[in-house]
Amino acid sequence: MPPAQRHPTMADVAERAGVSPSTVSRTLRGLPTVSPEVRARVEQAARELNFAVSRQASSLVTGRTGVVAVLVPTLNSWFMGSALSSLAPLLRAADMQLTLYVIPDMSERTAFFEHLPARRNADALLVFSFDLTDEETARLDDLGMPVIYVSQHVEGRPSVYVDDVAGARMGTRHLLNLGHRRIAFLATVGASGFTFSSHERLLGYRQALSEAGIPLDDELVVTARALARDKRATLEAVGKLLSLREPPTAVFAEQDELAAAVIGILRTMQIDVPQRISVLGFDDQPVAEWVDLSTVAQLPTDMGRVAGELALKLISDPGADHTPHIILPTTLIPRSTTAPPPVPDGERDSRGDLPGG
Repeated sequence: MPPAQRHPTMADVAERAGVSPSTVSRTLRGLPTVSPEVRARVEQAARELNFAVSRQASSLVTGRTGVVAVLVPTLNSWFMGSALSSLAPLLRAADMQLTLYVIPDMSERTAFFEHLPARRNADALLVFSFDLTDEETARLDDLGMPVIYVSQHVEGRPSVYVDDVAGARMGTRHLLNLGHRRIAFLATVGASGFTFSSHERLLGYRQALSEAGIPLDDELVVTARALARDKRATLEAVGKLLSLREPPTAVFAEQDELAAAVIGILRTMQIDVPQRISVLGFDDQPVAEWVDLSTVAQLPTDMGRVAGELALKLISDPGADHTPHIILPTTLIPRSTTAPPPVPDGERDSRGDLPGG
């Protein structure tokens, strides 16, 4: 059986090129203190030996690791998957690696902020959708690297996010413009790390109602689990709305999966959507297209790409502005689940719209 093949070392390249290992290091790191003739010999020897410089060796010379770290509360979400799907190839194209830190519970969270494993192991940290305490934010400030906040805005720190307030205001206005005046807002609970967006969307909903001169009604704001598969909680939320003295004619669900669950419940109860109750979502996840859901769309793929570009800029130019806020747009996507509210029976009678009228 042949012996295991040994990987070539910097000393092997130095021996073949007839130079010292330190000259090989300077050459392969692109430093200008090597003559063109020596550089050509070293590069030729490295090619012949199939030698590649490790990132650890590179960091000793450049002070950089070639790694961007990402801190996320979960990977079990459409948003995270979409954002990372655009971030990863961007970093690969820049010859950077991606390291993920997933901390879904308090014990792992405490350990992360106590030890800060990203320190000295990355050149930048992207923090996705985390509701951090002031102490945790200050702890990240001490990392000595660019820290970019994604899908949230943090004062005085680089942030990339959509304007959830404006998006929810736009969605509520859509329902108001259709003629709805009893509009419910279905908020989510239990979405690890995402309560920042939840608060902002509720604020936008309330702003739109106030601008339209419609009194705020706390009974029209109910909560359900973030994941549509928690059917019991969603059933209870819909039941609260349908048991009101004046049920809503429209429901604005904070998230598309929740909106799709609401539609399923209403149709099971023989309540037509949108003929009796309109339903609007937020995100434009794939499920929105499947059920033809009207929604407020955001593009997490754009968010991941823009956050990655900002990280690369701050890594390469330490003197750049480290406090930019990049706000990405949302758009309204009207589909078949929103329509004008039903005409009250009394008004239909007066218009002669009933059969035989």
